[in-house]
Amino acid sequence: MSDVLMKGTATPSFELDARDSVPRPPVHAAANPGGPADGDDGRSGTAIITRTKPKTKRPSLYRVLLLNDDYTPMEFVVHVVEKFFNKSQEDAYQIMMHVHQNGVGECGIFTYEVAETKVTQVMDFARKHQHPLQCVMEKK
Repeated sequence: MSDVLMKGTATPSFELDARDSVPRPPVHAAANPGGPADGDDGRSGTAIITRTKPKTKRPSLYRVLLLNDDYTPMEFVVHVVEKFFNKSQEDAYQIMMHVHQNGVGECGIFTYEVAETKVTQVMDFARKHQHPLQCVMEKK
């Protein structure tokens, strides 16, 4: 075979695919059945197919807060923070003291479903142990 092109011979054209840089033959548009009789539908004969990558939106975050009251023992609050928010004893103590001194303290920041679950778990646990501890969530 010779590398010389013969007059009137068509050479296939190839386009690079953006996915893997492999030459691929072009995509040809189908003839329009209702078009002109000669088969020329006015299109160039190739089509460009684009793929758009969907943009994912980050979920909204919610702060889970403990509210101070005059009846719930400090030790119980520390226990709740350790158990439901996976904090060390030192971190749980710091959060409890912040709640005690400022009236409110943040235990963590979570997506809506996780924050809602944590609030429900803390409130149920406090009621089960007959403490009026309040836990709420607010959008960050």
